Amino acid sequence: MTRTITYGVLAMAIVVVASNILVQHPIGSWLTWGAFTYPLAFLVSDIVNRLEGPSAARRVVYAGFATGLICSVIGTQIMGEFGPLVTLRVAIGSAIAFLLAQLVDVQIFDRLRRQAWWKAPFISTQIGSTLDTAIFFTIAFSASLTFLEPGNDVSWAAEAMPLLGAGPTVPFWVSLGFADLLVKIAVDLIALLPFRFAIHRLTAKVA
Repeated sequence: MTRTITYGVLAMAIVVVASNILVQHPIGSWLTWGAFTYPLAFLVSDIVNRLEGPSAARRVVYAGFATGLICSVIGTQIMGEFGPLVTLRVAIGSAIAFLLAQLVDVQIFDRLRRQAWWKAPFISTQIGSTLDTAIFFTIAFSASLTFLEPGNDVSWAAEAMPLLGAGPTVPFWVSLGFADLLVKIAVDLIALLPFRFAIHRLTAKVA
């Protein structure tokens, strides 16, 4: 295992653990602090992908996936005010969303790696972030998937209300997902700067 992969695995684990902790702390009605740290997982895998290729990036993704599973198992054993901090649906949604979105990001990044430096991280991360949000919030909160965990009452998430308090009427969980996606997009755009800086510094050291 190269030093880049080792650092990538460590960075990914830190992002995943931090996001699992910070997601327990809400900001207003639509977001949690975890929404601001989770998108950094794409930054980590993209840097490794640029430096070591898609195979190395996938190893980092799998490490993050394993870390997320461990966090979910621990979360199911910790009781909060309304039950376990992590329900089965949240655990399933989080695991599937992370793995699929990250692997899609790796694949798209690799296909675009020979184009302008910003295209691969920008396009792959935007697609990955959108996929991640859609999969997670649908599995975790959609009323159509109640059979996944019949004992978990998520009727609060199906309550109809204006999108983000001002738009068309949608289930509450759609507002949660839309707000989360907007943060992901913003963080992903900002992350282009540290991506460029990291690649420049790391490739300069190799040279």
